[in-house]
Amino acid sequence: MKKVRPLAPAFSDAGCITDVPGVEVGHAQNTSALTGCTVILCRKGAVAGVDVRGGAPGTRETDLLDPTNLVHRVHAILLSGGSAFGLDAASGVMRYLAERKIGFRTAAATVPIVPAAIIFDLNLGSKDVRPDAAMGYNACLAASSALVREGNVGAGTGASVGKLFGTALGMKSGLGTASIKIGAMIVGAIVVVNSFGDVVDPGTGELIAGLRSGRLGPLRVGGKGYLADTLMAMKTVSGRAALSLAQHANTAIGVVATNAKLNKAEATKVAQMAHDGLARAIRPVHTMLDGDTIFALSTGRARTDVTAVGTFAAEAVSQAVLRAVRLAASAGGLPGLASIESVTNR
Repeated sequence: MKKVRPLAPAFSDAGCITDVPGVEVGHAQNTSALTGCTVILCRKGAVAGVDVRGGAPGTRETDLLDPTNLVHRVHAILLSGGSAFGLDAASGVMRYLAERKIGFRTAAATVPIVPAAIIFDLNLGSKDVRPDAAMGYNACLAASSALVREGNVGAGTGASVGKLFGTALGMKSGLGTASIKIGAMIVGAIVVVNSFGDVVDPGTGELIAGLRSGRLGPLRVGGKGYLADTLMAMKTVSGRAALSLAQHANTAIGVVATNAKLNKAEATKVAQMAHDGLARAIRPVHTMLDGDTIFALSTGRARTDVTAVGTFAAEAVSQAVLRAVRLAASAGGLPGLASIESVTNR
């Protein structure tokens, strides 16, 4: 086996969510504590929807995004580590936007609209350090429309996957992004992958990362040797026993964005369809142990068929999930694919 070497978080060569005009991304993290947050800024506002499918979500301002409710446009989405404590980082995002008078205008004040979702990363790194308002503010200061850093950054700093038998037998995961261009239409996605289940390549069905067998040796993908396959393990007596004791310490959260013109109901439908991307790449997904949540943003004015937007949003989400695990470096005692020079497939 070749020597293991840590790699810096990579930049996407598969496009990223900032390819969508009007979308900026910023990260802030504590690499020692293995936690952080990521802000998706829309300074001019964006029509938004959301779909929550996990059984253990941690969210903020999702009721506001119901198509029957008043406010139609948001100014940022926050993705954060720190479990429910990490929702505090949204206050820093609000302060940043309020200082610039960006938000929903009322007679008394301009109120920034910042929905948020969190992952549980307290079992990796330090459980006493969580994203706070200062970290959320710093993520905004770092936000730009440039290429997005991926891997162990932002809300993906403490992410992991494959946790049927606890975090110790899982693998390091992180944050990934991707975009798809179809004619003039652009659809982008950014996803933090902190799932109970394994990550598979939708094109081949091959296991990429997840529950480890516990045996030492070179990383071998495909359910043999290194990877145990959560679905197969759940069929065993020990797997069923572990499932009854498994922690609610998981979640995949993300944002899809498009330059297509969508109303609030259409954005909600796109968020629903985008979950198919999680289902193709994460196995199992949407469990009672996960808080899977996807937001959808529309920044453009050109009319496009909603079915097309949702279809390619799901594809972008799948690509982003794969990048989140492939670009994650080893950390917190967990192996990450980006720290291994070569992967031997069986």
